[in-house]
Amino acid sequence: MALSKKPVTGMKDILPAEMQIRDYCIGVIKETYGKFGFTSIETPCVENIANLSSKQGGENEKLIFKILKRGEKLNLETAREEADLVDGGLRYDLTVPLARFYANHANELPSPFKALQIGNVWRAERPQKGRYRQFMQCDIDIFGEPSNLAEIELILATTTTLGRLGFQGFQVRINERRILKAMAAYSGFPEESHDTVFIILDKMDKIGPEGVAAELLENGFAKDSVEKYTALFEELAGEQDGLAWMAEKLQGFLDPQVVQNLQEIVESVRSTKASEFTIVFDPALVRGMSYYTGTIFEIAMPQLGISCAGGGRYDKMVGRFTGNDVPACGFSIGFERIILILMESGFQVPGQPKKTAYLIEKGVSGQALCEVIAKAQQTRRDGGQVLVARMNKNKKFQKEQLSKEGYEEFVEFYKDPLK
Repeated sequence: MALSKKPVTGMKDILPAEMQIRDYCIGVIKETYGKFGFTSIETPCVENIANLSSKQGGENEKLIFKILKRGEKLNLETAREEADLVDGGLRYDLTVPLARFYANHANELPSPFKALQIGNVWRAERPQKGRYRQFMQCDIDIFGEPSNLAEIELILATTTTLGRLGFQGFQVRINERRILKAMAAYSGFPEESHDTVFIILDKMDKIGPEGVAAELLENGFAKDSVEKYTALFEELAGEQDGLAWMAEKLQGFLDPQVVQNLQEIVESVRSTKASEFTIVFDPALVRGMSYYTGTIFEIAMPQLGISCAGGGRYDKMVGRFTGNDVPACGFSIGFERIILILMESGFQVPGQPKKTAYLIEKGVSGQALCEVIAKAQQTRRDGGQVLVARMNKNKKFQKEQLSKEGYEEFVEFYKDPLK
């Protein structure tokens, strides 16, 4: 069988120019989150298949890269179902492994515990621009903080980080799962159908209110419920204080404390008077993961028509491992999307030392070579960046390639000093 020089479909090689930007971004992310008290942890890329298939990951559970049992555990002849063949899988996000990590190490960790995790995840989905089967996620999470201080800290840490990476004019959209449920109940949708309603509502940005209404009707929901539901969004659009209006409109269906809690988050974030972003209540924000229990949020870049971060509260997940629920809330930056935007905008990593290439003719050796090496070492000690390499026959092409990697100066050394 012939070897393939191309990576597996949906995965990619990363060239030096992109890697430099990725390393820079990771450094900024770690430094900024560190100032907010988050500490780095790491979990294995492989998780027990039962953890990954626990119906906490929504549609992502259909995209798991599953791993066959090994050695004596694998018996193809007696296998009758998938469970006889599979016992592990590559993680599809960082949240489920993190919840298992916390359940396993809670007694060794402070409370509240503020975790930072950056790592690759895998999903067997259809590859397209900016979407791969292997990609990096960057998550911050807070365990053990039941109040909205967790949401406030997560939002401020993430927006500060994006600001430091040069992003401006983005929008933090915020909602509450209990508000979503109250709106559905007020409209007359049966509780068991709420997840279906939310899946359709999540398409609001793409198909608009009319499209949402049409799809709800196509799914067999009562016309009165659909009209009452869509009317909520139409009326809300004309209100200056959407949260206050929502609290009054949904009396009997929604605990006033939920609205008050969300208002406090919005007001606290606005009080920082940050100029890079705005924060708005968005009643159509859903977030796809079924494990969210309360506040949900997303960062949108309207000028680019994309979202670049999202998260929310998931107070029930740790309890699936231990039997005891633990308050938990997290925010994830779409790392690959951020890198793609920076690459396409021609981003240059700031503060880089001047890059110089010492090109040595093949005949240079002995004492002459020692002198070149010593000179390069001194330049490096002085803060410069020096590449020492033998000169190619096609010197012009060699310089062109090095220029693409940011080398600004070329110093040539020949066997004959007068050359």
